[in-house]
Amino acid sequence: MGSIAERDFDKLAAEQAKDDADILDELESEAKAFGKDSEIARILGAFKANPYDVLDLQPGVPDDDIKKTYRKKSLLIHPDKTPNKQAPDAFDRLAQAYQALLDEKKRAILDEAIADARMLLIRDRKLTIDSDEVKDPDVEFMKAWKDKVKWVLADNEDRRRRQMRAQMQEEGREKRKEEEEIAERKRTREHADDWEKTREVRIGSWREFQKKEEGKKKGTKKKIKKRRRSEAEAEVTPYKKVMADHTNGKMDIDTPASDHPKDSNNGNGEIDESLYSRQLYVLGHEAMKRMGNSHILISGLRGLGVEIAKNIALAGVKSLTLFDPRPAELRDLSSQFFLHPEDVGKARADVTVPRVAELNPYTPVGVHPAKSLTEDLESLKKYQVVVLTDTPMKDQLTIAEYCHENGIAVLITDTFGLFGFLFADLGKDFTVSDPTGENPLHGIVAGIDEDGLVTALDETRHGLEDGDFVTFSELEGMTGLNDTAPRKITVKGPYSFTIGDVSGLGSYTRNGLYHQVKMPKFLDFEPLSKQIKNPELIMSDFAKFDRPGQLHAGFQALNAFAEKHNGQYPRAHHEADAKEVFELTQEIAKSSAEPVELDEKLIKELAYQAQGDLSPMAAVFGGLAAQEALKAVSGKFHPIKQWLYFDSLESLPTSVKRSEELCKPSNSRYDGQVAVFGQEFQDKLANTKEFLVGAGAIGCEMLKNWAMMGLATGPKGEISVTDMDQIEKSNLNRQFLFRSKDVGKLKSECASQAVQAMNPDLKGKINMLKDRVAPDTEHVFNETFWESLDGVTNALDNVEARTYVDRRCVFFHKPLLDSGTLGTKGNTQVVLPRLTESYSSSQDPPEQSFPMCTLKSFPNRIEHTIAWAKDLLQTYFVTPAETVNLYLTKKDYLGSALKQSGNEKQSLEILRDYLVAEKPSNFDDCIEWARGQFEKQYHNAIAQLLYNFPKDSKTSSGQDFWSGPKRAPDALTFDPNNDTHYTFVLAAANLHAFNYHIPSSSDRKHFLSVLDHMVIPDFKPDPGVKIQADDKEPDPNAQPGQDDDTIIENIAKSLPQPKTLGDFRLEPVEFEKDDDTNFHIDFITAASNLRAENYKIATADRHKTKFIAGKIIPAIATTTALVTGLVVLELYKIVDGKTDIEQYKNGFINLALPFFGFSEPIASPKGTYKGPDGEVTIDKLWDRFETRDVTLQQFLDDFKKKGLEISMISSGVSLLYASFYPKARNADRLGLKMSELVEKISRKSIPEHQRNVIFEITAEDLDEEDVEIPYVMVKLDPKA
Repeated sequence: MGSIAERDFDKLAAEQAKDDADILDELESEAKAFGKDSEIARILGAFKANPYDVLDLQPGVPDDDIKKTYRKKSLLIHPDKTPNKQAPDAFDRLAQAYQALLDEKKRAILDEAIADARMLLIRDRKLTIDSDEVKDPDVEFMKAWKDKVKWVLADNEDRRRRQMRAQMQEEGREKRKEEEEIAERKRTREHADDWEKTREVRIGSWREFQKKEEGKKKGTKKKIKKRRRSEAEAEVTPYKKVMADHTNGKMDIDTPASDHPKDSNNGNGEIDESLYSRQLYVLGHEAMKRMGNSHILISGLRGLGVEIAKNIALAGVKSLTLFDPRPAELRDLSSQFFLHPEDVGKARADVTVPRVAELNPYTPVGVHPAKSLTEDLESLKKYQVVVLTDTPMKDQLTIAEYCHENGIAVLITDTFGLFGFLFADLGKDFTVSDPTGENPLHGIVAGIDEDGLVTALDETRHGLEDGDFVTFSELEGMTGLNDTAPRKITVKGPYSFTIGDVSGLGSYTRNGLYHQVKMPKFLDFEPLSKQIKNPELIMSDFAKFDRPGQLHAGFQALNAFAEKHNGQYPRAHHEADAKEVFELTQEIAKSSAEPVELDEKLIKELAYQAQGDLSPMAAVFGGLAAQEALKAVSGKFHPIKQWLYFDSLESLPTSVKRSEELCKPSNSRYDGQVAVFGQEFQDKLANTKEFLVGAGAIGCEMLKNWAMMGLATGPKGEISVTDMDQIEKSNLNRQFLFRSKDVGKLKSECASQAVQAMNPDLKGKINMLKDRVAPDTEHVFNETFWESLDGVTNALDNVEARTYVDRRCVFFHKPLLDSGTLGTKGNTQVVLPRLTESYSSSQDPPEQSFPMCTLKSFPNRIEHTIAWAKDLLQTYFVTPAETVNLYLTKKDYLGSALKQSGNEKQSLEILRDYLVAEKPSNFDDCIEWARGQFEKQYHNAIAQLLYNFPKDSKTSSGQDFWSGPKRAPDALTFDPNNDTHYTFVLAAANLHAFNYHIPSSSDRKHFLSVLDHMVIPDFKPDPGVKIQADDKEPDPNAQPGQDDDTIIENIAKSLPQPKTLGDFRLEPVEFEKDDDTNFHIDFITAASNLRAENYKIATADRHKTKFIAGKIIPAIATTTALVTGLVVLELYKIVDGKTDIEQYKNGFINLALPFFGFSEPIASPKGTYKGPDGEVTIDKLWDRFETRDVTLQQFLDDFKKKGLEISMISSGVSLLYASFYPKARNADRLGLKMSELVEKISRKSIPEHQRNVIFEITAEDLDEEDVEIPYVMVKLDPKA
């Protein structure tokens, strides 16, 4: 019995154990399912805008942790592994979060928002970074931080959406502007045609009128007092011609030189800002005035000399005199763009001067009347600067010594092939008024302690350097420091600096500003005779540290060789001549003050190229020398002290041979270039197809260089150039291919015609276009166009266009040369297929933006008031007119369209005001409206602000409300005799009248009469008005009011029906900064300065306001010329087909300092994935998969063979395939061709001109790792 019982017990135990195991399995299965469901719920409940929250990660984790977490969670909740219906949504959100964290730019923005949230939380709790609660946060702090992150991200997204809406409105305006510009160009061309048809009749009438006037003058005995000309003007032979100005009816007539202004002024002692506007923002008025009183002589008029002359003439000086009596040679045409083949044999100066004189009506240009400068040194005394090029060494020494002794600045510069140098002697005790050209820094003081340690407000970096000087104002407590002499500072950190002893000046309590003061710098220069023995060298390329000393000796050896050989330099690639030059260099090096170790190969290369004359090298040194000449007469920017040597030997070709035979002259205009590169390389240049995007300042310089080089002049060569812009007067100061007669014409056409005149070999070789390069013109710049190119060069001034061209170059695997300038600063970038990163791979810091709360209520800088005033222009004269026109033209505007806009009440109030309540019937109404706006903005709004926040207000922490960045304002009382007050009303009234098509007026007496009869009601503050006190706090006016629905309904009922107004429309103002007659800048200047008066901020003149409001890019011809030269030196390498990234150079220059920096381009990023045959390396930027237009099933199978399991496919914004889609949905698509799939899902047909479609894919490799792989290009089948 016992044994039976035991067996029963064992059986029962076994069954129980099995049951327990089944239960445990079931419980584990349920736990897994619960875990999946729980995780899906967590993901969907997480804050979508915070990818860290979605992935349940802490900020700052490394990429590996992100990848592991995503892998684990994606496998857990994969739609194929759980029946949960919400799994696809959770999986999609998880994937989006993962992609966002792997995107460096998006992650950086997210991390910044999280850091901001932490600082806000610390500030809210009145903690510091060192507080224990911050260093060792508890659960509650972490939760509060998380909530604050959510608020910051939501606020950022709200800002982004508002910005997008504004951008969409702006794009609409741009589209209309573009259409109007096309119509205007058509009208201009028609007007020009009509003008030409009657040209002879008008000239005949003018001549007849002139004869009558001369007859009248002969009959009068009235004496005319002649203006006494200066010595320099008397010696200069003037060449002037007034060109046609179709816009004001002037005719082509020759005018005596004495009738022209002799400096950069407009004849009334004022600078012509319409011509010099971009340059003024670089140099300033004072420097321009000093330049306008200076006389400069340039000796030597081959390519380098004329380049210097061109840049100085454009800049504007009192007189520019040229000297070169030698006859022009055919080889000069390698770089001398103002010589023509028929000029060969004529004196260079005689034929060059009239062409330089055309560049600027304010710069008289003449010939120096002498056969030799050394024979009449006394004649040099009339000049402030003498520039020598192509001058023998003995003459250099003689002239330089005389100039040094007589206080005349002297510059000596020359180029030999790919080598060049510049020497500067600006004399003894030369004063530099502004060494950097940067705007003085200023900021708000947070504190000054008893030791003189100054702390900037709110952890704002002060940007100052040791040795800078500052002054102070508006300090409370330490009042003895206000408005005293500048103090030298020592930087203690990015947020603090010391100013020395502050005892006896009081104890700092609050407020105050610091202001950087630019102090003059005094320099002593040594004469050439001393410097040639013991040179003071500056580096142009830190990768060539040993070059300047060697080239200093080598250039002297070239001059010594020329003296021995009747002025002739070594023959091109002549070994015996090169050997002699090297031996001369050795002798010179032995006597050098500093030991020089010579590289024989380098010195011989210098000798090989001594006959070389390259346009881009002339551009580089022409820009450099011209800027140094302007520094010498203006004192603006730090000069070169005293030698600079530069070479670009990397530009020498390696794909062709060079020899004495291949480099010898052949009586060709390209002999100067052939001497360096050889005839075979010249042929490669001639048969190149290049695309130039933009024909502005850089574009003009680029085309000039290409013309001199003979680029695209061969049977297979072609230059395509496009620019949709028309020429404006302000362009003439830098874009030297244009003349005043070209104003209003297309840039691409005029520039192309100008360079064809420079080099007739280009006739029929330039494809002139007037289309912008953008997505909407891909039917013009189609695949056939792009594929035909050898290279692309950008000459654009905006990031958006440059980025688009960059993307196209990456797509079509075309090399791109990009460059840009900003005043005296410039940069160049080389983009090479499969070698370098692209232009879009890196981004400049975003433009500074101001918090809305600061602009609305708490400005503390003039930039704040200008931004506010520009927005006011939009608020008054743009948005209302556009809103009214939409109401009048768009069907059911008050229905769906307005409700979807999100600002229904505001739009209806605009319609009520501009169609009913404030609609003017005459100009007097406009004056009264403008006066009312003054009262509203500068008195009532300020009085309301002070009612909400009186001047003695305290914050919740007990601090003064009006302190730090918050400046307590005062309301203004209108004074018609105050120019700023009156100008605001004048401009506002005229702009309001413009909106309503009412004739404008500037009659001051009439304005004052209307204003005098106006009655302005007293202001009463409204207790119900809420004002946002801090931009970090929620806007109290963001939520709609309780009675908004009723208000909206009542306003809508009060509006007139559109059909009752017939064809009535308002005319929106389109902001144009360069039209001085349209009141736009006048309004912004007055509006800004009135607000500055409210807040006791230093006002800004019209010039500065225009610069800030118009976002003007400062520009000067010298920087443009130099940068373009550097770009063309890189073009030589591209044409040669170099594949060694170390041979290319990205350039960074600042002529103000001066600074020259060169670096190798950054290599394109590489990646790997595990394929069937092992690890596969890919170029993340340049690589792509290419395939035929196969079915989706074949597409998936093809990639599976490559070891890639595709989980998602998209094209544009359409998601075409996802592994987590229901099988039925994917099954319907597997049999479709990829092109059919795109058209079906996007519901759009593929354009006729498009020959391929791009697909983005997400995939795993054989290691089941998510891999970042290139896009896929599907080539479409040819259409029947």
